[in-house]
Parts: sequence; structure tokens; C-alpha cells
Amino acid sequence: MTATTPTSPGGMLRAVQVAAPDAPPELVEVPAREPGPGAVRIAVEACGVCHSDLLIAAGLLPGTTFPVTPGHEIAGRIDALGDGVAGWQVGDRVAVGWYGGSCGRCDACRSGDAIHCPQLQIPGAAYPGGYADSVIVPAVALAAVPDELTAAEAAPLACAGITVFNALRHTAARPGDTVAVLGLGGLGHLGVQFAHAMGFRTVAIARGQEKEPLAHKLGADHYIDSTAGDVAEALQALGGARVVLATITNSDAMSATIDGLARRGELVIVGVSPDRLTVSPLQLLNGDRRVYAHSSGTAVDIQDTLRFAALSGVRAWIEEVPLEETAAAVAKMAGGRARFRMVVTTGR
Repeated sequence: MTATTPTSPGGMLRAVQVAAPDAPPELVEVPAREPGPGAVRIAVEACGVCHSDLLIAAGLLPGTTFPVTPGHEIAGRIDALGDGVAGWQVGDRVAVGWYGGSCGRCDACRSGDAIHCPQLQIPGAAYPGGYADSVIVPAVALAAVPDELTAAEAAPLACAGITVFNALRHTAARPGDTVAVLGLGGLGHLGVQFAHAMGFRTVAIARGQEKEPLAHKLGADHYIDSTAGDVAEALQALGGARVVLATITNSDAMSATIDGLARRGELVIVGVSPDRLTVSPLQLLNGDRRVYAHSSGTAVDIQDTLRFAALSGVRAWIEEVPLEETAAAVAKMAGGRARFRMVVTTGR
């Protein structure tokens, strides 16, 4: 094993822990650890604050044990290699997202669909996550970070970025087609940028006329204020949407776009909601429309996302805070006050 000396005195490192379900995040010291076979240790430089971290902190993901260190939008540098790790070196810049490892043996893994592995490992749930000075992850979860991206820029792209980028590139839409992005939050502000960079005629849908300048700044060709009229009629006035990418958590607002889909149009859902959609078979048969969800992606998908962002100039709009202020960053995100992604940094 190749390793560097831990930077904290006495072999202790800082980590943010949640002691019990829904307890407040607290900064503590934990012993530095060495990576086992097939794993690497990352000196964390930045970690994005994702809404899904609240699920982990609440103990809602199976297999989560407490105390837990959340954080699955990780960017940093490898500072130790476990036995058997090939293709990576100490000092390599890497990122890790929701996909934090898989079994490699099941049908999903063997068919290139490891994000649906029954033994999927999620950082923060399967092992301590990135709200820390250091994290140990399976080497299979690593994505290379291009030189053009800082760690703070790369971190949110490892989850929020890949979610919208990977969903858009797997739709039936082609350059020149009309693609609408529902919502202008943490996912939506990236979705509009990626849709524009991919060459789509991009429509942003959000609540309130005051968001129109933001939509155009992000790259939208058209803006629809969902409070000003019927969203489906507005989409049909533009010729219908080949794709609607739903980034919000409001099922009623998602349902309201279905009649705005063009022939063989697709409503692609990446926003999480427990509420039911309202749709009739007739709505779908009228034009052979489709409604489906798309989840994240694997390490190579993250790498593709980072490369495309580096080439195209797509960036998350972030607010950086030091690791010591993680609790405040989580509270700001949970309260919907982030514009648009909070990122905690370690000062490395």
C-alpha cells in the first residue's frame, strides 16, 4: 500500500457526524484509517450538500447505522491506495457521487447498470461520507476530475450534475429539439445549462415572472411562468416538448406538463416525490407519450458529466462554507435558501 501521512496531529481527522436519526450534525475528531484491498483514501477538498443527505441523516436508507457521516458529492485527491488498486495513483484528482460501489457480480452490474445493483453502496450510508477531512471508498467508485474544474465546482456535479446530464443524454431528444426543464432549483439550474449546451431549444418552467431573467441567464430560449396560465398550452404553443425534465418534487406540477408533450414526447422525472402523478391512459395514447424516471449513474457517467462540464462551461452556482459550518449549510439547504448548491470545504 502507498500512503501519505495524515495531515491532522496525532492521526486524528475531522468529521461531521449525526449521532442519531434527525440529530443535529456535529464536528468531531475520528481516527485516521487506512484503505483496505480494492479501496482508496481520498483527502477531501470539497463536498456538496445534497437534499438526499437528509434521508441518510434520518436513517431512512436501509443499512444506515449511527453515528453517521453524510456526504456523497465528494471531490479531492487520492492520498492512499489499498492493495490491488490499479489505474490510480496518489495525488490523482477524483470525485465520488451517489454511486459509491457495487458488487460487480449481479445482472445489473454485469450489464453496465450498476446504479441498480441490489448491493449498491451509497457514501454516508454504506460507509462514512464526505463531510470530513478524509474518506475511504472502493476504487470502482472513482471518477477523474478534469484540470479545468476546481474541487468545489466538481463536487455538486458528481450527484446533481450527473442526475440531469445523464437523464438528458438518454432521452430521445436530439440537438434542435424542444426540451423543457421544470424547476430552477439545485437540479433545474444545472438542467437548463446542460440542455442549452447540448444544443436543445431550451424552455425553463418555474413559478413567478421574476425568475425569467435567471432562466435566460442560465441559457433558456423561452420561459414559462407556471402561475400565469396553463403550462401544457404554453408548451404546445411552442410546438410541444420532445422532453420535459422534471427536477422538482411537486407531482401535480409534473402532471400538468404531460399534455404539453409533443408526439412521442417524454416526461422524465429526476425530482423525488412520494405523491402520485395524475395521468390517464388517453393522455399517453394521444401521441404515444412516455412517463418514466431516471436515476443518477455510475462512476464513468460522473466522469462523462465532469468532462462535458469542463468543455461546455456548465457550472453549478455554489456557496462555499468551511467544514466547521456544515450544520448551517445543511440547514440552509433544507430550508430552500441555497442558491443553488451549498459546498463544504476542508481548506486543503
